[in-house]
Amino acid sequence: MSDSNTTDFTNPSTFILLGIPGLEVSHIWLSIPFCAMYTIAILGNFTILFIVKRETSLHGPMYYFLCMLAVTDLVLSTSILPKTLSIFWFNSREIDFSACLTQMYFIHCFSAIESGIFVAMGLDRYVAICDPLRHSTILTNHVVAKIGLAVVLRSGMLALPYPFLARRWPYCTTNIIPQSYCEHIAVVKLACTDIRISSYYGLFVVFSVIGLDVVFIAVSYTQILRAIFNLPTKDARLKTFGTFGSHLFVILAFYIPALFSFLTHRFGHSVPLHFHVLMANMYLLVPPMLNPIIYGVRTKQIRDRLHQLFSHKDI
Repeated sequence: MSDSNTTDFTNPSTFILLGIPGLEVSHIWLSIPFCAMYTIAILGNFTILFIVKRETSLHGPMYYFLCMLAVTDLVLSTSILPKTLSIFWFNSREIDFSACLTQMYFIHCFSAIESGIFVAMGLDRYVAICDPLRHSTILTNHVVAKIGLAVVLRSGMLALPYPFLARRWPYCTTNIIPQSYCEHIAVVKLACTDIRISSYYGLFVVFSVIGLDVVFIAVSYTQILRAIFNLPTKDARLKTFGTFGSHLFVILAFYIPALFSFLTHRFGHSVPLHFHVLMANMYLLVPPMLNPIIYGVRTKQIRDRLHQLFSHKDI
């Protein structure tokens, strides 16, 4: 293993993940907030799923989208955190080549699914606030199922070329990935061949998925904001704007680090590597932790069900 960075090979059996390069001595300390965020994400998202499944009154479009988001967050955080924590705690840096490509697929697929669900939730909020009388007729269960299927198919198909392209390149100089997980461009940069196809395809996905999703979200939230300012009372405006602001914060917490990470791989060569890797972890860890809090606990119906649940336990 000591000479893994100099051995010639075309198909490495394993890759070596460095964790947070430059902060190796702090891995144990970094594991504390990472583990805390993962624990909150697991407990929070499972709680959302349990409450929505248990309460038939919550079986509606908003809560179906919330459940889709919870499942996505669970998969997204679980796809990187166990391996990252094993690096921090046990210095277990090896990852099988096929496992690396599988992790790569899940990360990019479910990141795109998360983005698509944010668009769907923006649409749901737009209809609920701007056209509340037609909400139940526009967003029926059948329409929600179609939207969910479209989001999953779009993400799954667009992420599929990532591992196939990565597998076909020859790797002949090093198998050391300066990351805590197998991000697509970080892996293919190790190839000793022209990787422009992978690079261009990655940029195409970023701008066609995230770019378009951000535009759709911006349009829907602009309309929502206009509707908020047209509400008759100040209290109603403040209450609705508070919910709007918290939702917008979660969305920005996902898109800003994601775009920063994607673009830094290609253009941000002056950005310190440890800062880049930390930001690359944040967009996969912070939203799964915040989503059940912002979309769940701050939602009155779920908060009431939680209160009832714990009240019954106390009795």
